[in-house]
Amino acid sequence: MRRYSAPSDNTVPPAKLKYVPTSGTYPKGFLASSAHVGVKASNTKYDDLALVVSTTPNCSGAAVFTKNKFQAAPVTVSREMIRRRQGKGVRAVVVNSGCANSVTGKGGLEDAARMGRAADALLDEGRQSEEGGSGSTIVMSTGVIGQRLPINKITHKIPTAHDTLGNTHSHWLRAARAICTTDTFPKLLSRTFTLPSSPSTTYSLVGMTKGAGMIHPNMATLLGILCTDAPIEPEPLQSLLSAAIDKSFNSISIDGDTSTNDTVAILANGAAGGTAIASTSGQDYDAMKTILTDFAADLAKLVVRDGEGATKFVTIRVTNSPSYEDAKRIASTIARSPLVKTALYGKDANWGRILCATGYAENVASVIPEETSVSFIPTDGSAELKLLVKGEPEKVDEVRAAQILEAEDLEILVRLRNDAKDGGEEAVYWTCDFSHEYVTINGDYRT
Repeated sequence: MRRYSAPSDNTVPPAKLKYVPTSGTYPKGFLASSAHVGVKASNTKYDDLALVVSTTPNCSGAAVFTKNKFQAAPVTVSREMIRRRQGKGVRAVVVNSGCANSVTGKGGLEDAARMGRAADALLDEGRQSEEGGSGSTIVMSTGVIGQRLPINKITHKIPTAHDTLGNTHSHWLRAARAICTTDTFPKLLSRTFTLPSSPSTTYSLVGMTKGAGMIHPNMATLLGILCTDAPIEPEPLQSLLSAAIDKSFNSISIDGDTSTNDTVAILANGAAGGTAIASTSGQDYDAMKTILTDFAADLAKLVVRDGEGATKFVTIRVTNSPSYEDAKRIASTIARSPLVKTALYGKDANWGRILCATGYAENVASVIPEETSVSFIPTDGSAELKLLVKGEPEKVDEVRAAQILEAEDLEILVRLRNDAKDGGEEAVYWTCDFSHEYVTINGDYRT
């Protein structure tokens, strides 16, 4: 029984409906749409192409890409486009699901460039960008690696997507759904905010992301598109995105695998007015950094909640560390441990596996067994369940441990130095458990 995998009829499982927004507040000057291409021959009716466009030409763009050495064609093409334009006038994002266009050679690069040009052709009164020109569209693809895109079918449907662009909640939700692969629900968030220099101006921020498997950071581990009507110049926009990624999309793990296609992009068109953020310092920059990081973290958590076959959402918090880097390496190691993840699925309070992963975290010298403590933090607000205190095992109430592990959400707290006077540094990671269903989903992925 495939209880946790994506339903074949594209419906959202009842348990996941609470994560799908029923309304939103979307940024001025941005439009979204979707269209059905049939990138995979088996997809005969569901949209698998998404388009996001800024109606304002003077739009800044920035992106963070995978560090996997096998980088997909759309990653290469999009990075080069942003570099050539220096982040100026980046107006659109076009995405297909069903085929990653990765490890596809020169032909794959040509296909990715054609996707971008097809979208470019619709942005400037039908004037198509010349071959080798700068372009203005970020291209993304997701799906099976090693297969060529049905590029003619895709470019034929990009005008259809353009003709149906809109700024309603329905438009954004359909676009978020169209970029999904093994996801069980579309991941879409929006919110409003203000900046210190323009307290009377309300800005909006929207983000959509996809990902349920092949998720572990060495950049972003998935696809993500963020748009805001706040005025931000390209240089600070890139700095803001890179900082936000570190504590959001770079702090999640589902299965320990980093994709070849990872891309998270942000567009800022300034359509809401106000004073532009033009440097990487100042009140507006600092405020925007906090806003964007918190927003990106909330998006990233949705990816973990939709982990392939996952039954639990697990927060791993490592505190009292001499450095943030050490704390994050430890949290990451625990998050990707198959033994920890399977124990959580089995509702087994096997804290020895947590300690084991803490101890083998690479390039970490700050773990002192006699000073290390581990606890489960329940989500119902009740007292923590101490498993290890300063290297000494506690007598664990197995009944209460089992009750805590019955819940969908759980926090694992690792304290490195119990006597740290300054509290030390803290890192947070989000992960999920491993179930039988994960193997089934990935064993059947192509067949």
